[in-house]
Amino acid sequence: MRVFLAGTTVLALAFAAPPALADTLVEVDSEHVNEDVPMPMFAVDASWPRLPEDIILGQAPGLAVDWDDNIWVLNRPNSLGFSDLGADNGQSVACCSAPPHVLQFDQEGNLLRSWGGPDLAPGESTMEGEGDERREVGDEQWPANVHGLYVDDALNVWIGGNGGGDHVVLNFTADGEFIRQIGSRQQTDGNLSQQYLGNPADIHYDGTSVLVADGYINKRIIEFGADDLAFEHLWGAYGTEPGGGTREGEFDQSQASSTGDGGANPESESFGDIVHCVTRGPENTIYVCDRRNNRVQVFRETADGVEFVEDIVIAPETGGTRTASDVAFSPDGKYIYVADMMNGRVWILLRENHEIIGWFGRNGRYPGQFIWLHSVDVDSAGNVYTTEVSTGRRVQRFVMTGITD
Repeated sequence: MRVFLAGTTVLALAFAAPPALADTLVEVDSEHVNEDVPMPMFAVDASWPRLPEDIILGQAPGLAVDWDDNIWVLNRPNSLGFSDLGADNGQSVACCSAPPHVLQFDQEGNLLRSWGGPDLAPGESTMEGEGDERREVGDEQWPANVHGLYVDDALNVWIGGNGGGDHVVLNFTADGEFIRQIGSRQQTDGNLSQQYLGNPADIHYDGTSVLVADGYINKRIIEFGADDLAFEHLWGAYGTEPGGGTREGEFDQSQASSTGDGGANPESESFGDIVHCVTRGPENTIYVCDRRNNRVQVFRETADGVEFVEDIVIAPETGGTRTASDVAFSPDGKYIYVADMMNGRVWILLRENHEIIGWFGRNGRYPGQFIWLHSVDVDSAGNVYTTEVSTGRRVQRFVMTGITD
């Protein structure tokens, strides 16, 4: 059932879209859960982005809006198949070709920069053997399967990975020149390691330190110094020593919806087996997506490390790929947006008390709908951006059209 805002007054004058944009805006499914609290409203821009005609997007496991309101998307060209890439493999006279891993768009959706791939990172590897015995040999540092993107105020780009041996965070300039790295591919050493990572899912850099959601093999947050990348802190659920062990073997996508963990437990004393996001919020807070436990854990930074603040539970009865996938904030810090992978929604919360006041989106393939909703971010005008993985493979722009009164 389509649910739209009804019986409310909309403050839309300041947010009125220009005529050309209004022609491409499409209503989205939404619900205002608490009508006593004003809530932002959105319409999806069906014309955004404007990809080059010969390009098709793959899975998009990372998203960032920089200080100049340009939108960066992390793309997996390796997720595209034979029929997607007819122009590359010579089987099509029409379309398409795979784009590089890192894409930068302007506000109109025009592609500004694109780069990525093993040649930009240190090391070199080859694949040896046949069938089940086929193995990577060498020291190549570019992730086999990129995951997580952050663009800092200097427009330097941070990338993680969750493929085989991807125990590394790489740092590049805006044009793809390698700067430095945390960890090393093919080397991992558990939740208490101060040197090595375990399939890092997300990164946040604020000029004072680097936070890593080290969450597909390990189950923790780890912090490094901004200048020398020296180890500073690590923690698990509730700010305690990381527990719950580590994933045995390499992560594969089937484990993202597995029930082998017994299902979501929003009261678990340890993080689940996908610690999916980390982001800093206002007032020295840190928000961590414990996706497999359907919760976001909130911490506050202190002189001695972090202290636990509270759990934000998102649709706790949800199974499958579970819920809390990413977190973003409105420009004024009043609202929080939580991407819900399984339910295909962006939940809208009041930051002051973390009350859920509404949501928008649903599962589906049309504009304003989601398949494997992965990432969310916000620009300075309050517009929301999302990306999708698995068979979703797209980025969408939700234009803020008003606030209910």
